[in-house]
Amino acid sequence: MQAYKRILLVLAFLALLLGAFELSGLREHFNLAFVHQAITEHKLSGLLIFIALFCLGNLLHIPGLIFLAAAVLAFGKLWGGLATYIAAVASCILTYFTIRLIGGNALRELKNPYAARIFGQLDRHPVKSIILLRTLFQTMPTLNYVLSLSGVRFYQYLLGTLLGLPLPIALYCIFFDYVGKSLHLS
Repeated sequence: MQAYKRILLVLAFLALLLGAFELSGLREHFNLAFVHQAITEHKLSGLLIFIALFCLGNLLHIPGLIFLAAAVLAFGKLWGGLATYIAAVASCILTYFTIRLIGGNALRELKNPYAARIFGQLDRHPVKSIILLRTLFQTMPTLNYVLSLSGVRFYQYLLGTLLGLPLPIALYCIFFDYVGKSLHLS
């Protein structure tokens, strides 16, 4: 029963965060153009603004591709990719500690045979599993929440994240650079 209460706390936190985001008026402006403008108008603090927006967006379940596209269009594929990698890792770390603080290992404590099989695989190969998940789903907010609540250790989470993100970020950088040049956006 305690696990369900912690999952409800995580959901309440997300609802509160979404409510604050909505009431602040930020939601209306949180798009590719807004992120691009925020990082190009503030050359010195652009990277910090970008990281902060990425972290907030990830907690709010806003897809990371919006941030990656904005970074590539603002900084080019090399520096945009590096900025995205740094922001993505920072965002995953923030999400891990925030959600773990609120929800602990709640998913691990659920008595469900299907979940037990998934956790068994995660326990046998935690870093490999996280690398594969990051390669396929990058910084997908739901993945971050689930991994945070799964009981996986932080060093495994971090190592899997560090090793799993470069390939998809590089591929998306090439794609967004191509699209940006084709549409004369960059």
